[in-house]
Amino acid sequence: MAGLLTSPALEFAVESAAGVRIAAAAGAARVELCAALAATGGITPSQATIEAACAVGLPVHVLVRPRPGGFAYSPEEARAIERDCVLALRAGAAGVVVGMLAPDGGPDAEALRRAAGVVRGQEPSAEVTFHRAFDAALAGGADPAGALARLAAAGADRVLTSAGAPDCGQGLRGLRDLVVLAREHAPDLQIMAGGGVTAGLVPALVDAGVHAVHASARGAHGAIDPAAAAAIARAVASGPRSPTRRPGPGARAAGPRGRSCR
Repeated sequence: MAGLLTSPALEFAVESAAGVRIAAAAGAARVELCAALAATGGITPSQATIEAACAVGLPVHVLVRPRPGGFAYSPEEARAIERDCVLALRAGAAGVVVGMLAPDGGPDAEALRRAAGVVRGQEPSAEVTFHRAFDAALAGGADPAGALARLAAAGADRVLTSAGAPDCGQGLRGLRDLVVLAREHAPDLQIMAGGGVTAGLVPALVDAGVHAVHASARGAHGAIDPAAAAAIARAVASGPRSPTRRPGPGARAAGPRGRSCR
């Protein structure tokens, strides 16, 4: 049986080695490394940026998204994603963040399975996160339980989501539901709340039972802000407001198509 709910893991979205250092100072468990967050919602960063970020020492999960826009990819784009995953791991990444949708609007399990296989073939311990393409799938009418099961079977470790809402504040009820559905249909899949996360929202997310919290903590210039990051980290470390059990004994410790991966 799962134990008492503890503080979820904290992940920050960053764009540089400097951002990784700020996240590390705040106490983050890891970062998601992206490029062009403000302009595109996030695309694959350069190899040099990946290498510099990984040299900091905090686990880096690299966003592998070849272009902005929708999440349905051609066979050529899918192969490029697989190659970029390998390059990210060779540069020192601890994991990758991907998201592909099938013609039916749900997660593309076959494309994800191939990418996850390439990732684990390169580094067996590497983690695979499915980004907020999942929210686009939910907005398109995908069955949440079926989508979660599809992701888990295809090799995802976690899904980044606001439960199909524009942000986590509006998606709290849906996030609670996803945590329960994951326990029932995909017990090894982590639910990571992301989208509009603030320090004030964190307690409700923790109470919802999510396994991880993903935040950008952007300042006035668009980059991660040390004070905002520290405030979010303190809120996460404070833990749940009431005793709750974390769903998913096997867990490893949705908006319009074309939305941000954040």
